[in-house]
Amino acid sequence: MYAIIATGGKQYKVAEGDVIDVEKLDAQPGDKVQLPVLLLSDGKSTVVGSAPLSGKTVEAEVLAQFKGEKLRVFKFQKRKRYHREKGHRQNLTKIKIASISA
Repeated sequence: MYAIIATGGKQYKVAEGDVIDVEKLDAQPGDKVQLPVLLLSDGKSTVVGSAPLSGKTVEAEVLAQFKGEKLRVFKFQKRKRYHREKGHRQNLTKIKIASISA
């Protein structure tokens, strides 16, 4: 069984026991969070839509809060002697999918 969840403006395909990195959630390590379900599939049938999925959630446990790898943002204009380099590290949350309510 798997589900498609939405968090941080992105969608993720998850199954029970999966460990994924998502955009920073406002929760401490050890907390349980409920994530909304967009699609639910058990291999034979697929359920999509807000009415049939009302009340369905995915429960996940927060494992850690951390920063992702550093990304390099480089701007350059040829023949103008212009270049700028900047770094960016995104705040992320590592979660483990505990259960999918079906």
